Amino acid sequence: MKDTGHPDYHTITVIMTDGTEFQTRSCYGKEGDILRLDVDPKSHPAWTGVQRIMDTGGQVAKFNKKFAGLGLKKG
Repeated sequence: MKDTGHPDYHTITVIMTDGTEFQTRSCYGKEGDILRLDVDPKSHPAWTGVQRIMDTGGQVAKFNKKFAGLGLKKG
């Protein structure tokens, strides 16, 4: 088997959203790198059961404006 066929497997530090950290082995980055998570099982709605509706960039407002004229016509 060729030595160049596999990526380097080394130890990195993973930092969760609440600040806790742990060491694991990965192909991410290089030895000693830090991986900061934006979403993890402690903060993601799929695991926490808490849903938030966010209107980023006014998407709901744009939708309502675009389709406001649809519906039954007034006689």
